[in-house]
Amino acid sequence: MFGQFHKKLKRFRPNPPQVLAFGFIVMIAAGSVLLSLPVSSSSRTAMPFLDALFMATSATCVTGLSFYNIGEHFSLFGQLVLLLLVQIGGLGFMTVATLAALVFRRRISFRERLILQEAMNQATTEGIVRLIQKVLLYALVIEAVGAVVLAVRWMFEMPLGQALYFGMFHSISTFNNAGFDLFGMFPDRRASLMHYVDDPVVNAVTIVLIILGGIGFIVISDLLSYPKQKKLTLHSKVVLTVSAALIVVGTLVIFLFELTNPHTLHPLSPFGKIFGAMFQSVTARSAGLSTLDIESLRQATQFFIILLMFVGAAPGSSGGGIKVTTFAILIGAMVAMVRGKEDIVMFRYRIAKDRIYKAITFTLLSFFLIVLAAMVLSTTEDYPFLGILFEVTSAYATTGMSMGLTSQLTTPGKIVIMLLMFIGRLGPVTLAFTLTSKAEKELFRYPEGKITIG
Repeated sequence: MFGQFHKKLKRFRPNPPQVLAFGFIVMIAAGSVLLSLPVSSSSRTAMPFLDALFMATSATCVTGLSFYNIGEHFSLFGQLVLLLLVQIGGLGFMTVATLAALVFRRRISFRERLILQEAMNQATTEGIVRLIQKVLLYALVIEAVGAVVLAVRWMFEMPLGQALYFGMFHSISTFNNAGFDLFGMFPDRRASLMHYVDDPVVNAVTIVLIILGGIGFIVISDLLSYPKQKKLTLHSKVVLTVSAALIVVGTLVIFLFELTNPHTLHPLSPFGKIFGAMFQSVTARSAGLSTLDIESLRQATQFFIILLMFVGAAPGSSGGGIKVTTFAILIGAMVAMVRGKEDIVMFRYRIAKDRIYKAITFTLLSFFLIVLAAMVLSTTEDYPFLGILFEVTSAYATTGMSMGLTSQLTTPGKIVIMLLMFIGRLGPVTLAFTLTSKAEKELFRYPEGKITIG
């Protein structure tokens, strides 16, 4: 019996989604062990393993949900462990592994290219290694520039060494859409970036980092090559157009809903009101940082932010959600149906049927997961339903914003949120391929049937 099991194990070759899922699990497990060590805590006391597992999952899945004050609870070692998990989780462990292979001049096999193709959500393996090299270069350059600008800004209010460390930590956390911050270590500061709600430098740099991290490396590469090629791919056009529309609409909606709210925008200066509305619109798409108190927002604004979180960022980025391209296809399908058209056309290109089916499948799976998780947490947690729905959507979309439920989660609640963060980072369709065997090609087709719709 053991011999047969050994032979099956040797024949087992995991598919790319299974490799990705296993890689994330290994990273989370390693991070959990490190964070549970006494050296990771500023008080030198070991953290409960379930809490360490939650924090490692939140960091690896670049979510940012936390029931600990990062700047106060974790030691420098613990903070660096979180930052390393965020960096590897944001770039993808296969990207980092490819970097190591290139450094040691090891050949990238075709199987590894297939895994990279799955990790970067590409349609082909052609040029995948060059794309990975660009991803690493872009990420390091963008994070370095962001770190320097933020450090210069914070040098006016803290020592040079601390300013440099804060600049590096928040630049990496922001670009990877993780949402962790260290300002909780100051007793006179409010959570996240609320102290800088009307600061033009911190707002501008953070917004740019969030947007660059959210549109994805494919679009960044396309934009950098535009002066030479004078054209953008359909993917880049859709991502940029829909992202810009969501930012503008989100800013206007939040501004109008919160303009008279004495706990959010009302007391701010005119520029502070604009920055506050725009920042929340941008960060809701997957970043998790905030300059306004999320619990003090009106319920209409909180529900609108749930919708923004559900849409999320772009494919190939560190952001979550159903993705802006999926949202664009759904809107395109609605418009085509209303206009009586058979095809979804974007920028004079017809969208393939398999892309439409995938968009619908991804959206429905995401919706069902969020609904199921919200129902479970409504049973296990004593909290208002809107706060539960907000938390669940934030976890699945790897956003990291919270209305206060995270710190009150029960053990079952923590497990549900961890599963949502993991599925949200990996993607429900990828997870489904991980759990199922290789699909067999159909040898026949059933006759077409018609049902009444509407």
